[in-house]
Amino acid sequence: MIGIIMGSKSDLPVMQEAADMLDELGVKYEITIVSAHRTPERMYEYAKGAHKRGIKAIIAGAGGAAHLPGMVASLTPLPVIGVPVKSRNSIDGWDSVLSILQMPGGVPVATVALDGAKNAGILAAQIVGSADQVILQNLIDYKEGLKNKVLKSAEELENR
Repeated sequence: MIGIIMGSKSDLPVMQEAADMLDELGVKYEITIVSAHRTPERMYEYAKGAHKRGIKAIIAGAGGAAHLPGMVASLTPLPVIGVPVKSRNSIDGWDSVLSILQMPGGVPVATVALDGAKNAGILAAQIVGSADQVILQNLIDYKEGLKNKVLKSAEELENR
C-alpha cells in the first residue's frame, strides 16, 4: 500500500494523477491531507506510523516552501517521493522544486518533475512491484502499452 499525502486540498488536482496511476496499476493506496505547517502533529503521527500500517512508500506533494516531503522523510524509514506542486503563491514552482530536491545528506527524497504526480505513482508502483509479481507484471504491461502507442503513432504519421 502507498500513502499519498498533500499539504492542502488545493493540491488534489495534481495529486489525483498519482492515485489514478496507482489505480491503473492495481496498487492499493490511502490519500489524505497532512500539512507540515498547519498540522505538524498530524504530519508527525502520519510519518512515524505509516510503516506500522503496511505503507511501503509515501508520495508527498507540496507547493510553495514544500516542507512536507522532507519533513516526512526525516521521520519515516520508508521511501518518500516528493511532488513539487506549482501553487498560486509559488515562484513559478521553482521554490517547491528546490525545497524538495535539495535535501541534506541522510534524508533522501526521490523528486519528480513539477506537478509530476503521475510519475510519482509509477515510481511508487515500481518500488512495490520489486517484491510483488502481480504489480510487476502490471508495470511490464503498462510499459508495453506505452511502446505500442508510440509505434502506432509513428506508423500513422509515416502512412498519411
